[in-house]
Amino acid sequence: MTVSNNTARTNRRAFVSRLLAATPDALVITGLGSASYDVFAAGDRDRNYYLWGAMGGATSLGLGLALARPDQSVVVITGDGEQLMGIGSLGTIAVKQPKNLTIVVLDNGHFGETGMQRSHSSLGTDLVAVAKGFGIEDAFSTGSLDQGDRIAQRVNARTGLLFAQVLIEADEPPRALPPRDGPYIKNRFRAALGLKPF
Repeated sequence: MTVSNNTARTNRRAFVSRLLAATPDALVITGLGSASYDVFAAGDRDRNYYLWGAMGGATSLGLGLALARPDQSVVVITGDGEQLMGIGSLGTIAVKQPKNLTIVVLDNGHFGETGMQRSHSSLGTDLVAVAKGFGIEDAFSTGSLDQGDRIAQRVNARTGLLFAQVLIEADEPPRALPPRDGPYIKNRFRAALGLKPF
């Protein structure tokens, strides 16, 4: 699927804010860059784990967390560029099929952190087809704000692995920067899970 300018797109901040408001207990892992800014802009929570580096690592981290804590809903919110960097992680995720993992790829068809060059998803790569090809059966694309409610229901129910490509407008809202102190983010997140800092 080539994403064209005629494809319906939603506002990234509105979508993320609505999704997180409907999933207050979810553990949220963000991809680096704009996804982290969007999640932080929706309201900082001790159950948010912001990645400032490790490009391509958000879904792998989400998988590990989902397997370690099957009693918790885990949501990965990342961008198309970050997901493309870690595309192979979808294969392992499909093999493991954690019922409590939801992957949300905010796709503007551009590499927002390096100058808004067009990304593969706007040049012919179909991320939903890739996810399905790896074995993630429940994978879909949407540009509708209302689909956030469908995703939230699945997050809260923990009834199966979900991959959602959310087509967003190719704009750059003002940056809302989460804390950059890695140990602080890690220990705050561990405390939210009832674990001691280390």
